[in-house]
This record gives sequence, structure tokens and C-alpha cells, in this order.
Amino acid sequence: MNPAELEEQKRKVEELKKKILAQKRKTADASEDVQKRADEARRAEEEAKKGEEEQSKKLEEEEAARKAVEEARLKEEEVRRKEEEERRKEEEEHQKEEEERLKEEEARRKVEEEAIKKAEAEAKRKVEEAARVKEEEERGKALEEAKEQAEFVALRRAEEEERRREEESRRKIEEARRKIEEQKRKEADQKRKEEEQKRKEEESRKKEEEEARKKEQAKKAAPAGPGKASPAAIQAYSSALKQAWGDGILSKDEEVLLATLRKSLGITPEDHAGLEQEVQLEIYLEAVVEGWKDGSISPEDSEHLDGLREKFRISADEHLRIEKQVRKEILKQRA
Repeated sequence: MNPAELEEQKRKVEELKKKILAQKRKTADASEDVQKRADEARRAEEEAKKGEEEQSKKLEEEEAARKAVEEARLKEEEVRRKEEEERRKEEEEHQKEEEERLKEEEARRKVEEEAIKKAEAEAKRKVEEAARVKEEEERGKALEEAKEQAEFVALRRAEEEERRREEESRRKIEEARRKIEEQKRKEADQKRKEEEQKRKEEESRKKEEEEARKKEQAKKAAPAGPGKASPAAIQAYSSALKQAWGDGILSKDEEVLLATLRKSLGITPEDHAGLEQEVQLEIYLEAVVEGWKDGSISPEDSEHLDGLREKFRISADEHLRIEKQVRKEILKQRA
């Protein structure tokens, strides 16, 4: 019986008592009925008391259940606390494992860096080796071409001799015309003398520039300071430039190779520009020497020099100065 029913029962008992008392006041003769009603009231009180006892028992059972739930909750919290402790221990173990992994990772990174350094050194060595091999191949190719050129020159000389014999009969006719041309040549000689004077002045200026360039080269050859390439690096890069520009054409692969070599040797853009100009001038000088080695220059050699002069941006004055110097040296050697 719940509290509401119990209260209702009490209220009914009270009402019943009031009715009984009222009935007693009305009539004293109805004692038997009153007794009966009193018995009913007593039974009602007993039932109410019984309901209270049942309610109390129910409350005790609920309290026992609550205590059981509380004990279960405490046990669950204890289990959770133990699980939390175990998880914390696992996290500490995981952290230790992570620290060990980081140490291993750091050691592996150092090993990889050492391997990369060794690989870069090996790549640099291979580049230098490739440059040396290419230089030897170019030298062999040049010797072969020189041999073929010599054979070609010998054949051409034989053809020239035959042609001179054929032209001997026409020389007499040409003699008069040559006299006229001789007069023209004298006038041209006078003009050349004037130009020669101009070239001498230009040569004097060029010599001063050459001296300045030599001083600059000597300055570059000095021990390298911080951020500058060493003399050995400059020499190696100059050799690579000469091989790359040897045929007068710089391919894409050669550009990539030179860029990689500049990075590995510490060559600055200023060093590259100066060295490239020197190498191109040296290649052009060698081409002029090759073209004039027989005392005259062929149309093919002249066309080749024109192409190099355009690619290397060599001025006409610089060309005349170089050509004059080369012819002078050839004549001196023949004398």
C-alpha cells in the first residue's frame, strides 16, 4: 500500500470515527451497532497499521537496493580507477616507445644524411670523370679531323697545281688586267695603312683591356674567400665550359650538366659569365688558328668563323685583332 492509499485509509477511519461518535450522541441505544462500527474502525486501523508496516518494509527494501546499487557503483568506480591506472601505465609505455622510435628515427636520418653526402661526392666525381673522358674523346676527334683536313688540303693542293697549269696560258691575258688591279691595290694599300694605324691604336686599347683582364684573372686565381669558388673549382668548371662550347653549340643536356656543376663547385653567376666569355674567346682563337694554318682561309672556315663570331658576340675589331695576330704568328713560324 502506497502512502497516498494509507492517507486515504486514515482519512476514512477518521470519518468513520466521527460518524460513530455522532451516532453515539444521537442514540445510546444503538450500542451494538456502535460496537460493530468500532470493530470495523479497529480493523481499519489494523489494516492501516499493516499498510504502514508494508510501506516501511518496502522502504527498507528500496534502501537495501539503493545501498546495493551504491556498492555496485563504488565497485565500478574502483574498476574504472584501476582501468584508468592501467591506461596511464600503457600511455607511459607508449610514450617511452615513441621516444625510442624518435631516437631511432634521428639515428636513421643521420645515416641517410651521410649516405646523401657520399652520393653527392660520388656524383661530383662521376661528373669530373665524365668531363675528363669527354675531353679525351674531343681531343681524339680533333686529331682525326685534323688528319682528314690534312688529306683534304693535300688533295686540294694537287687540284690547285693542276688548275695553275691550266691557268698559265691565261695569265698573259690577265697581266694587263692585273696591272690595273695593282694600281687599285696600291690605293687599297694606302687605305689599309690608314686602317692599320687605326688598328694599332685599337690594339693599344685592347692591350690595356687585356692587362686589366689579366689582373682580374689573377684576382680570381687568388685563394677563395667565404662564398667564393676555389681556384681548383674555377679550373674544373672552365674545362667543362670549354668541352661544352667546343662545337660552338650548347645543348639542353650540357646546360643542365653545367648548372649542376656550378651548384656543386660553388660557382657564382658572375664567375660563370666571366669564364664563359674567356672560354668562348679561347675557342674562337683556336678556330682562327685552325683556319689560317695553311696560310689562307677557305670559304668553309670563313663561314664557320662567322657563325662562331655571331654566337659568341665577338666584335669586328676583336676579330681583326685576333686574325692579325694569328697570321703574324703563322708567318713567323714559316720564316
